[in-house]
Amino acid sequence: MGPLNGIRIIDMTSVLMGPYATQMLGDFGADVIKIEAPDGDLVRKIGPARREGMGPIFLNSNRSKRSVTLDLKQPEGRAALLKLCADADALVYNVRPKAMARLGLSYEELSAVNPRIVYAGLFGYGQDGPYAGRPAYDDLIQGGALLPYLFSRVNDGEPRYVPSAIADRIVGLLAVGAILAAIVERDRSGVGQRVDIPMFETMVSFVMSDHMGGLTFDPPLDQGGYRRQLSPERRPYKTRDGYICALIYTDGHWQRFFEAIGRPDMPAADPRFASFVARMAHIDEVYGELSAIFLTRTSSEWLELLEAADVPAMPMYDFQGILRDPHLQATDFFRIVEHPSEGSIRTMAIPASFSRSEAEPSRHAPLQGEHSEEVLREAGFSAEEVDALLARGVARRAEQTEIKTKI
Repeated sequence: MGPLNGIRIIDMTSVLMGPYATQMLGDFGADVIKIEAPDGDLVRKIGPARREGMGPIFLNSNRSKRSVTLDLKQPEGRAALLKLCADADALVYNVRPKAMARLGLSYEELSAVNPRIVYAGLFGYGQDGPYAGRPAYDDLIQGGALLPYLFSRVNDGEPRYVPSAIADRIVGLLAVGAILAAIVERDRSGVGQRVDIPMFETMVSFVMSDHMGGLTFDPPLDQGGYRRQLSPERRPYKTRDGYICALIYTDGHWQRFFEAIGRPDMPAADPRFASFVARMAHIDEVYGELSAIFLTRTSSEWLELLEAADVPAMPMYDFQGILRDPHLQATDFFRIVEHPSEGSIRTMAIPASFSRSEAEPSRHAPLQGEHSEEVLREAGFSAEEVDALLARGVARRAEQTEIKTKI
């Protein structure tokens, strides 16, 4: 019974960006109905799996949902979707708007069926510019939003992508807020609306909020960029036996750090360390000096010293190490649960917590079409009508129809 209990979301998204957003809505208590084409969500096929179509990225982006397989290219499939939308709070999609229009599922057509529906699209580019019809993927948006360029500034000119679908995830996060804002407004006005969440504009805003710099002003005061973030020396510190992550930032941090290592006179002796402004002006040299200092002790020695001095620090984890983090173990963040078809799987807790309407995942990630019959019956289709849709291939059911996916 999370805070979104009673909200129904029709989820026409696939891959990562949209499913990540709708999973959060489901985790918060919404009834999320995932509509899959006959071929299924592509992400089902990525990564190691015990069963075909139930890969790890799918499992980690599609819990708290029910799956319905519909062929929307058939008139009966489109009609079934419109019936599901008749009492839904929102429809979420992540194909280009023209593709939705070709399916006869434009905002105008959906709002004619349900004037209160929030019609939320996650796609590449705002629809008022020349890129409107272009396809978009995480790598392309990272490039357009300067991320490879930022790496080139700190890695000897070599651009790289962030090794994570960071654009998909960030746009998904924004989409949750935008969808809920539109639902709140709908509850006040009584009328739904179309909400566009473009990847390119979202990510440019995300990155340039740090790096507008002097370009914020007209005429510009500099060429842009946040100097501390662009320092080639801003990186995990190498220690005697590994690496740690530390940020000595405020005057208090620096004073306590130098006292802890037995050099309390350092800020007075070296003007580069004397103040926040001085450190920012000489950030490459400051970080370079720290790099030499951190080589003198082991990672565990540094973590103990920095914690005692109340200086921010963290271990630098790998994929296996993060599973052993004592804080995440204490908060039960990584959990072993029994999936009805996949057996024991490791899942992650919802990061946000609520004091009164606590949110918990409501369902395991579903088999494709696992809830087709259940959802269609709820929408008012008779048993005979459901059987007819299944017989004609308009709807499809999972191979195992008796699996219960309540957590």
